[in-house]
Amino acid sequence: MRTTNPKLAAGLLEAGKREFLEKGFQGASLRNIAASLGVTTGAIYGYYTDKEAMFDALVSEPGQELVERYREVQKAFSARPLEEQVNNLPEVPEIEAAWMMAYIYDHFDTFKLITCAAAGTRYEHYLDTLAEIEDNAGRALIDRMREAGYPVPEIDDELIHIMSSALFNGMFETVRHDMPREKAMQYMNSLRDFYSAGWFKILGIT
Repeated sequence: MRTTNPKLAAGLLEAGKREFLEKGFQGASLRNIAASLGVTTGAIYGYYTDKEAMFDALVSEPGQELVERYREVQKAFSARPLEEQVNNLPEVPEIEAAWMMAYIYDHFDTFKLITCAAAGTRYEHYLDTLAEIEDNAGRALIDRMREAGYPVPEIDDELIHIMSSALFNGMFETVRHDMPREKAMQYMNSLRDFYSAGWFKILGIT
């Protein structure tokens, strides 16, 4: 991408964001985006090869940052002594959950696009990417507990994935419904409590 007019480049992104939020990626039109700025579609191609490249420019950096931060959280958790892991479930510490929600709300439009408008792009299954990180961490913890002699019941990968998906779909409901930041933070705390209690019950931890 080669930009020659910073004002036009910023205008294209803002117009693209409005179009994607209103119509979703699949329904959005580069022609409409261009028309809203009084330029031709050819002007857009000077900055983006196609519609998906524009969408990617709007969401890629914050989207990737959240994934990488969450991956690091889980790596740090798995490196802790097993007893400490068990005693400190859930796997998303309160401070990190607060960071995640704050980051999502600091980049609200990005995550609104990912959550509500990404069908047809590589971000369509973004929540599955986060859930997969959680899946792997959950399975690793269960395996370590069993190896250490904890009386852990048999838990299959499908159930772990369902629980992981429920966590992140619940988290991003705040974005889908345009929940105010303060309420979203409270919602996330309750969700963590609910999720933690469920894991304690399933793992037989008292």
